[in-house]
Amino acid sequence: MLKSVLKEAAGAGAREILRFFNKSFKVSNKEGVNNLVTEADHAAEKAIIEVIHRHYPDHQVLGEESGASTGSSSVKWIVDPIDGTVNFAHGIPLNCVSIAIEEDGVITMAAVLNPHLNEYFFAEKGKGAFLNDQPIQVSSEANAINACLVTGFPYTYINMPNGPLEIFERFVRKGVPVRRLGSAAIDLCWVACGRFDGFYEHKLEPWDSAAGYLIVEEAGGKVTDHEGQPFSVYQHKVLATNGKIHDEMVEVINNRKEL
Repeated sequence: MLKSVLKEAAGAGAREILRFFNKSFKVSNKEGVNNLVTEADHAAEKAIIEVIHRHYPDHQVLGEESGASTGSSSVKWIVDPIDGTVNFAHGIPLNCVSIAIEEDGVITMAAVLNPHLNEYFFAEKGKGAFLNDQPIQVSSEANAINACLVTGFPYTYINMPNGPLEIFERFVRKGVPVRRLGSAAIDLCWVACGRFDGFYEHKLEPWDSAAGYLIVEEAGGKVTDHEGQPFSVYQHKVLATNGKIHDEMVEVINNRKEL
């Protein structure tokens, strides 16, 4: 039942994305330059929550736009109605719905749907990860110097010690391709299906990382903080890899090793 409702909720959000995409809509700004929220974000989140509460009125929801709602159940839905809002607002089809289900503090199920590419990523704890119902797995690359990486840059950062620009420079000066797609959920899913070998970012929120985190792990990858410590969606720094380059990535990110 949870699995079917999760897919229904993701589909409801995706329909709102497509309804507004490349159309006129209201845009406002949150904290930080170009940290946008659109009329479509609110419409998609509303549609998602309506589906959840129609089936499970007692479940909690943590939404990027609406914040946290309480419920008597220990089940929490973590919702990003449009991950990649800047892309969406500029007509770039790299944006998605991202929803994770947390039960008693553990992420147990996740979905990421990019309706523009018709890609539906799904994972259930202990049961693997899938793209459009086909099993996926992480890449087999064993050396960071040969990896294809992806990252993102916070809207409010930026002169933090060992920050995004410093780490980016360490990789690109050695010739490592580092992409910047603009959607952390898609970044994580593309690590899970082997398109990227690793992803790191400095300032994600739970709705950015919760679904993709489980999808990577269920695809055989590894997700930690930047020090290699166990990952929690409620802390900001994320490192997700195929597992084989993970320890090396930790050393480079912390400036303890050069490539």
